[in-house]
Amino acid sequence: MNSVAEPDYWSLLGLDPESDDQQLKRAFRREARRWHPDLNGNDSVAEERFKLVNEAYAVLSDPRRRSAWERGEAAQRQIHDPFASGFPSFEDYLYVVLGRVESPRDQTPAARAVEDHSPVQESPATQSTNPPPVRADQDLESLVELTPEQALEGTRVELNLDDGTVVELDTPPFAGDGWRLRLEGVAPGGRDHFLQLRVVTPEGLRIDGLRVHYRLELFPPDAALGCAVDVPTLDGPVTLQVPPGSSSGRLLRLRERGLSWDDRRGDQLVEIVIVIPAALGEAEQALYRRLQELALEDDAL
Repeated sequence: MNSVAEPDYWSLLGLDPESDDQQLKRAFRREARRWHPDLNGNDSVAEERFKLVNEAYAVLSDPRRRSAWERGEAAQRQIHDPFASGFPSFEDYLYVVLGRVESPRDQTPAARAVEDHSPVQESPATQSTNPPPVRADQDLESLVELTPEQALEGTRVELNLDDGTVVELDTPPFAGDGWRLRLEGVAPGGRDHFLQLRVVTPEGLRIDGLRVHYRLELFPPDAALGCAVDVPTLDGPVTLQVPPGSSSGRLLRLRERGLSWDDRRGDQLVEIVIVIPAALGEAEQALYRRLQELALEDDAL
């Protein structure tokens, strides 16, 4: 039995099916900003993801189209490409789709400011790059592990369902860790089966299209004062200079350390994660108490 794997719209927007209209709009704005071609150097991979985000919102925000999609009807995909003649600016796009233009206070820090300290570019992150948790019936979902090369090029996967049915499918190219693919009507009773993709290297590098993500854990002194630390990349470890005053969630960009496709190569994003030791000695506790006192004194000024 052959099947075509389609991205799940809810998963594309990082939501679950119980999300309300406001959550849908917020998620759409976030993902549209993340993948808009103007904000990604007109990267073709970002363009395709942006089109999928637009399609997901168009379907989920329309009760009739959403109902048809949830029933698994085949006509839910867009036939006409609304971006065939080019992409509008991000602000104009939001105005047309949502009927408003965002003010600066509505924008996330990542959209407001981008610092450039060549060769590492950095920007504050508003959320973890880890995919959101997905709620589903365990009997109707399978985890499939792919290598970075398989995720990039697409690969043939054979899935054995509980009723003995064997499904062969091709994963889409430029896929990433955490992607959730929907197989329509292949499960017993005509239900859908979902495929959760896992694309993580032994070193902890997460793949998303051409991009690579890595979580770098630091102790508070290293993050506060800055440090040099070796981080893994697809080409081996490199030394990264962490700037002083780096908070959890900050992203440091290693240019062209991602996957390659034709003449393009993605970046690697390193997310700073500050960790506190489980057990602090008396001297360490005293230092933290002093820091707390200094912070309170600053607030009182």
